[in-house]
Amino acid sequence: MSNGSIQRVRTVDEIYFIPGRPFSCMRDAYLVGAGQSAYGAFPEESYRSLFRTAFDAAVDSVPDEFDADEIDEAFIGTLGVGGRQLGLSGPAVTEHVGLDGVPCTRVENACAASGFAVRQAVQAVKSGMADVALAGGFEVMTDMSSDATKYWLGVSGETEWERLSGTTFSGVYAQMASAHMNEYGTTREQLSRVAVKNHANGAKNPHAQLGFECSLEDAQSAPVVADPLNLYHCCPTSDGAACALIVSEDVVDDYTDDPIRVAGVGAGSDSVGLFQRDTYTGVPASRRAAETAYEMADIDPADLDFAEVHDCFAIAELLAYEDLGFCEPGEAGDLIESGATELGGDLPVNTSGGLKSKGHPIGATGAGQVVEAFKQLSGKAGERQVETPTRGLTHNVGGSGGAAVVHVFERQQEVSAR
Repeated sequence: MSNGSIQRVRTVDEIYFIPGRPFSCMRDAYLVGAGQSAYGAFPEESYRSLFRTAFDAAVDSVPDEFDADEIDEAFIGTLGVGGRQLGLSGPAVTEHVGLDGVPCTRVENACAASGFAVRQAVQAVKSGMADVALAGGFEVMTDMSSDATKYWLGVSGETEWERLSGTTFSGVYAQMASAHMNEYGTTREQLSRVAVKNHANGAKNPHAQLGFECSLEDAQSAPVVADPLNLYHCCPTSDGAACALIVSEDVVDDYTDDPIRVAGVGAGSDSVGLFQRDTYTGVPASRRAAETAYEMADIDPADLDFAEVHDCFAIAELLAYEDLGFCEPGEAGDLIESGATELGGDLPVNTSGGLKSKGHPIGATGAGQVVEAFKQLSGKAGERQVETPTRGLTHNVGGSGGAAVVHVFERQQEVSAR
């Protein structure tokens, strides 16, 4: 309005707040439970059985008694790889775990599907539409031929000028890696250090698909997939499921006396095709999502104790360092070399093993990142536990950057490793 009394919000998260002035009517949302299946290849499992494993683990993780009948809404992320149950795939899994009659929405935003499902659950709780919301995701990716898998991965790329011209996602991220190397001097060794770090973390995670360590020599000498990216710079395709339980401030005391607050949420979108963007050396949607989440949480990147970022390819993790403000543009290679993002460093990144080692079941990936945040902030991450974390971030990207979502989770009490 011309008198300036109402400020027009120019972010995708305007439902939450006017920058600098939170809406008083919005309730706080809390993460009270989260769980996942193992990630990997499971020919004896179905998408329903994987989801049940994740759902049961989430319910069991709630500190106090939790009754699934109390769930008001469900949001389920999946791409639908292989074409299985594309219509009503959300109700197909929620009905299987006994949530008959619970309103369920399927969310599809490529690899960011369940990250956005978590965001939808937070919105439902903060708005007052629900007191208890389930957010989850699933995918089965390993029961197809390699050609079919490439097709289903490719549907999240720009169709006319990328996928149908033969470009793969490894090819798209290879372009981003080449651009970053040319502009900033990033090296293949720095890309390989991402793999070494994440495999070291994944080796400590019983849910990881590639739960083994690798040497720098292994990561540098692997076969080329799309130059400059080699096999160790790429995440695997995975089967798996993950779930998170989000509740309102009005009922959180019923489930825990040590809650984890959803302090900040941000999301962004961009052109689906890489060739349509102004930059190849960053993901603008990630930057916008992070800025919104930090502002909502009233923090800076320096206030984080750990982060789970979307490392579908090694270059994606380096880009995330810069997009999320962990370092300045062009400094990501130096940051990984410094050891700051290793377990025990100043800002551990991908303590779960990330997509690279833990795995990447597309529809479950974002919710799976939230599972790691829940474990870290609850002090239940085992050998990979960060020392006394208070605040953590999750960052989930769809495609090559067509969509991105960031969550900041915060715990008031100090966490000790146990």
